[in-house]
Amino acid sequence: MKLNTTIVLTTLLLLSMFGAGLISAVWGFSLGRQALQGVTQPDVRPTNNFLGDREGSRQGEAVQFLKEEEILKQVENLESRSAIAQTKRA
Repeated sequence: MKLNTTIVLTTLLLLSMFGAGLISAVWGFSLGRQALQGVTQPDVRPTNNFLGDREGSRQGEAVQFLKEEEILKQVENLESRSAIAQTKRA
């Protein structure tokens, strides 16, 4: 019985691909395990106790948006200050 070289090479390629995948999986698992070795789960849920015990906490209040005109005025003031400072340096 004669061996077909195409079948042998295909089988060799599949086995080498399987071996490379297995090696990379083990290597990735070990790297991930080492990376997370010092990480522990938090003792409490931070969302429940986040500023919840303090008086005057803002839990449940809506966010106050700034007016665009006020922001633009502040930016223009900062730009004019920096322009004045640059002219004084020159």
